[in-house]
Amino acid sequence: MIDKTMVFSLGNDREDDIKRTLCFVASALQEKGYNPVNQIVGYILSEDPTYITTYKNARNLIRRIERDDLLEAIVKDYLVER
Repeated sequence: MIDKTMVFSLGNDREDDIKRTLCFVASALQEKGYNPVNQIVGYILSEDPTYITTYKNARNLIRRIERDDLLEAIVKDYLVER
């Protein structure tokens, strides 16, 4: 049995890349008339790529990022803002 806490951390460059990608995807969704928050949450919860538009290659870009990495970046950014 493992009784130590695992440490999970992304590098700063990777976090910046995730933020840029997420902002780009949100912008593409908004340009197509979608609510970016609802669509990105739907994608993260379901892992169904059809929540993200193919416009401006947004779907392919977000699929390059692991869901765990997306969640970590979002939570970390939210907590830093507090």
